[in-house]
Amino acid sequence: MDKDFKAGEVFAIDKPYRITSFGALAHVRYVLSHELGYKVKIGHAGTLDPLATGVLILCTGKATKRIEEFQGHTKEYTATLQLGATTVSYDMEHEENEHFPTEHITRELIISKLQQFIGDIEQVPPTYSAVKINGDRACDLRRAGEEVTLRIKNVHIDEIEVTDFDAEKMLLSIHVVCGKGTYIRALARDLGRALGSGAYLTALRRTRVGDFTIDKCLDYEQIKEWLVQTDK
Repeated sequence: MDKDFKAGEVFAIDKPYRITSFGALAHVRYVLSHELGYKVKIGHAGTLDPLATGVLILCTGKATKRIEEFQGHTKEYTATLQLGATTVSYDMEHEENEHFPTEHITRELIISKLQQFIGDIEQVPPTYSAVKINGDRACDLRRAGEEVTLRIKNVHIDEIEVTDFDAEKMLLSIHVVCGKGTYIRALARDLGRALGSGAYLTALRRTRVGDFTIDKCLDYEQIKEWLVQTDK
């Protein structure tokens, strides 16, 4: 076999919708371990929300030492935002809980307000996120009914481009290039507030992490087939 999963391999999968990053990792570990005949050590380099899809880098064996390196690489996302409403998680995990005026929102206003989020900015992560609080994930605490307060983080956004805006449905599509730790759900929340309205994500796809682009990702359901191909 060309690949040595003990010495360390780095590859990326296209994480499916409604599967956690840990769940996707567990699936790949099971397939690899079952096919190779030994338990494969494996980790992922950067959590994706369950409702997000796209590039999830996986590192095996000794390559798990490189996880932090990959977490620091530039990322790209495509996102669709519903303007004029919010949910507690700022995505579609929850029902809309508040509604806001949108009559004043134009494409020009959106582009203008987005400028304040480009560069080095301060951002508070969503409380429904994997951020740890005394060893527990914030999202688990929230789902258990506990109140959560998270600290402001310094993040960097290189570029935000408006790719589509449906003024009738108040649906906004954007392309974002950003650094480590940036939450697109938090960007949606903050943009909604900057517009004097509200916003949450209806779709999120990570299309690049460093040199790993979505077109280079393995199909989540085709890991076994990929292994067979590498053995030829």
